[in-house]
Amino acid sequence: MLKNLPIEKVLFLDIETVPQVSDWIDLPENMKELWSKKVERQLGEDDTPESFYNDRAGILSEFGKIICISVGYINRHKIKLKSFYGDDEKKILDEFSELLNGSYYISGVILCAHNGKEFDFPYIARRMLIHGMDLPPALSIQGKKPWEIPHLDTMELWKFGDYKHYTSLNLLAAIFDIPTPKDDIDGSQVAKVYYEDHDLERIKIYCEKDVLTVAQVFRKFRNEPLLEIEE
Repeated sequence: MLKNLPIEKVLFLDIETVPQVSDWIDLPENMKELWSKKVERQLGEDDTPESFYNDRAGILSEFGKIICISVGYINRHKIKLKSFYGDDEKKILDEFSELLNGSYYISGVILCAHNGKEFDFPYIARRMLIHGMDLPPALSIQGKKPWEIPHLDTMELWKFGDYKHYTSLNLLAAIFDIPTPKDDIDGSQVAKVYYEDHDLERIKIYCEKDVLTVAQVFRKFRNEPLLEIEE
């Protein structure tokens, strides 16, 4: 039951990712071959591995990297937001791991994201392993039974067991009448803003907006009032 969950132990999060290099030409030859093999069945008539790399590499953990992890935690009816972001993915992951391994969260943190079980949580775990890091308990789920895994997913919660049903976070915000600021960018523009505009602050703000929206949707699922942002 969602209402019985200790809300102070729920850590809402979102990540922003980009391709590991800015352009296909900079990808090592062996990775070009592996990428082409990876996506060959997904290519449309007008697609090439090169064009598909620019559009899709950021969402695959083997070919992408994390440039921002934003989190939010609730204190009464307010949410506190914090972001780990920059060019050094290892540093971002180290700082996020320190948060999860800290005395407050080590015993019972519950991670919550929209489509987190399919994207955010495995992406973070895979990138940590690639960097030779130990996984925090909240991400080390091998061998655990489904009900033992401390992960919540607002998209999954909305499915109510309907496995073919996909609903975007923006749509949930709209139907629940959750006010959201007009987005400056969307997910498809993050790589451009990162590699061409070099504007990490803009990406961080966008990421934090999604964390806030996830938390607001979760509140609606519990029939609770919307949150205020704690400065």
